[in-house]
Amino acid sequence: MTIQQGFLLTRQARDLNNSTQIELWLATEQGPYQLLIDGERPVFFIEQSALTDATQIAVSLNLTCDIKPLPLKHFNQAALCACYCDTIKGSRQLADALQQQDITVYEDDIRLADRYLMERFIQGGIEFTGVDTPLKGHTKVTQVKCRKSAYSTQLNVVSLDIECSEKGILYSIGLASPMDNRVIMIGEPQECETPVQWVNNEKALLEAMIDWFDRFDPDVIIGWNVIDFDFRLLHKRAEWHKLKLAIGRARQASFFRISNTTQQGFISIPGRVVMDGIDTLKTATYHFRRWSLESVAQELLGEGKQIHNVHDRMAEINHMYRYDKPSLARYNLQDCVLVNKIFLHTHLLDFAIERSKLTGVELDRIGGSVAAFTNLYLPQLHRAGYVAPNLQPENWIASPGGYVMDSLPNLYDSVLVLDFKSLYPSIIRSFLIDPLGLIEGLKLEIGVNDEQAVPGFRGGQFHRHEHFLPKMIENLWAARDVAKRNNEKAFSQAIKIIMNSFYGVLGSSGCRFFDTRLASSITMRGHEIMKQTKKLIEAQGYQVIYGDTDSTFVSLNGQVSQPQADAIGQSLVAHINQWWTTHLKQEYNLVSILEIEYETHYKKFLMPTIRGQETGSKKRYAGLIGEGEQEKIIFKGLESARTDWTPLAQSFQQHLYQMVFHGDDPSTYIRQFVEDTLSGRYDDRLVYQKRLRRKLSDYQKNVPPQVRAARMADKINEQLGRALQYQNRGQIEYLITLNGPEPKDYLSSAIDYQHYIDKQLKPVAEAILPFIGLDFKTLSEPQLGLF
Repeated sequence: MTIQQGFLLTRQARDLNNSTQIELWLATEQGPYQLLIDGERPVFFIEQSALTDATQIAVSLNLTCDIKPLPLKHFNQAALCACYCDTIKGSRQLADALQQQDITVYEDDIRLADRYLMERFIQGGIEFTGVDTPLKGHTKVTQVKCRKSAYSTQLNVVSLDIECSEKGILYSIGLASPMDNRVIMIGEPQECETPVQWVNNEKALLEAMIDWFDRFDPDVIIGWNVIDFDFRLLHKRAEWHKLKLAIGRARQASFFRISNTTQQGFISIPGRVVMDGIDTLKTATYHFRRWSLESVAQELLGEGKQIHNVHDRMAEINHMYRYDKPSLARYNLQDCVLVNKIFLHTHLLDFAIERSKLTGVELDRIGGSVAAFTNLYLPQLHRAGYVAPNLQPENWIASPGGYVMDSLPNLYDSVLVLDFKSLYPSIIRSFLIDPLGLIEGLKLEIGVNDEQAVPGFRGGQFHRHEHFLPKMIENLWAARDVAKRNNEKAFSQAIKIIMNSFYGVLGSSGCRFFDTRLASSITMRGHEIMKQTKKLIEAQGYQVIYGDTDSTFVSLNGQVSQPQADAIGQSLVAHINQWWTTHLKQEYNLVSILEIEYETHYKKFLMPTIRGQETGSKKRYAGLIGEGEQEKIIFKGLESARTDWTPLAQSFQQHLYQMVFHGDDPSTYIRQFVEDTLSGRYDDRLVYQKRLRRKLSDYQKNVPPQVRAARMADKINEQLGRALQYQNRGQIEYLITLNGPEPKDYLSSAIDYQHYIDKQLKPVAEAILPFIGLDFKTLSEPQLGLF
């Protein structure tokens, strides 16, 4: 038995012969390995006071299980027993039966494979020994022993995309990878520049795809909406043909399920990871105006698909399939190539690998902040003698959000932005905030020797020595500093997201460790820090005009040069950081990790009012930064930064603010822009894009314009025999006409230009014009001629 290493791709656990089997698929330098771990017993916990009743219930169910006391306790200090069952099914039966008898069970929701890995601190890399059996295409390993490893490897990736009719009948399957590029297509063989494998019918198409996976054996499958569209349809068609979609390793079938509540699709393919481009970009905190492959490819790569309009695309695909299959093959493969390019450009796979190595979550896990925290925290908690509490879906008290100061609206010269570096993680480290630390801290008497607790909020207090989270964040922080020095952007981004998610996890009722005393001790300490920092700045003679969570906006009371602004910023930063270092040492005997940084100098800065009020707005501002060719306007929360405003409003705002920030009179520009809008010159900028967040049928009482437009579009689609687009969410493009909202694709009425003047241009102008003594209504009304 030699020691070997691999990187974890998929995990699964099943019942087999009145026992359990965990199946782990790994990528190794020697090819794919299948680890089969037999006999791991599922476990959950109950209080020792319920031992006798639990034993009787297990006997009544005829279950083989061991229920035995362990040196573990609940957060309420109750002693616990572990309930070990032979099978996953038996463990679920027993847990359900105990709960029906009002016996609380703990950690019964931890899946067997996840527990096996997390208790060994396995995160991505695995070191293993066992009995190897070489098989066709992979190596099977039994009698396995595993432990953690820092191992990582290159993964083989294929991009998959299908083309089909509007009724979901398959035409072709595109596959693009470094190993092989091809389109598998139904049709008679013909000359084609794109590599095409011709097949006779739909069943043969699916069988050829299965053979391709068996032959080229990728680790990762990527695509665009690949799970909810491509794989959903592939499974549907395979089921219709009574065909197992055996695209997993060792010719195992893939498994597709649909959520009963959200109708979202989920896929499991043994030995292969499926990563959807949209979901992975969102997990990596990317934001786009639109999430279509065309829009994202254009924004990231400057290139896109050959057909843009959805109706033209469907009609064109049908036409190509009937009369020009080589063009359809080229189009199909191009979509695959675009997805590959997006993944390479954004280092998405690297990001997912690094996240898995840091937290142990699956490569294809969407979001996963709670799972990441649980993976990292739970095994440490067990070793400290505790089990995790259960979720508390009801009767939980929300903690305050981040500090947002009332703004002082005005048009300012020279505003500095000072940001606390990772404020919430640094509060956790500085004030030792931690779930275990809270439980142990509450046992302590304040003022007793060195063991006095660190005070929190809402009755929370934290132990000075019994905690894990501050050290976890310290290690991540140090790793991120190294990643930034080495310019490892994917690694740095993964760490940042994980580190910043820890507060969100502790403040979420969806996390088993949620406690309002934890979350409030972070956010309310943040409020205290921001308010005190404002006092420190204003004591230096400057004016704080706004504050938001971790950012403080400072007016320098007049225009100063960039070097002067830099000097003032650095001086303020040094003063504030030194004050917090001294204060935490003297007040709490703690080491301050709080660090404010000088972020930005705005040469001109607008803090607008709330529309129609004199009160300053929040999370909405604009400012001019940079010099020469580097000069640009930053918009936050205003129309130019929002996807629900038209290009008309955005282009108007960009130019108007540019003029005002440079001291130019915008009167002539505004008059001309209004005239040009009314004359139809900017008709291409009038399109609204709105997302339908519910099914069309769900909108009953309040029917917004986008829903009216979507209903009209699908009514026309139905009349024309086209596929209905908007019944189950989606995104609609529409304009406002004299007859109300109409879809862009089926516009039939005259445009309501006055709507765009009143609802798009006027709000943009009124946010800035009062500060320079101008009025939009006066400038925009028709000019009376002089007689």
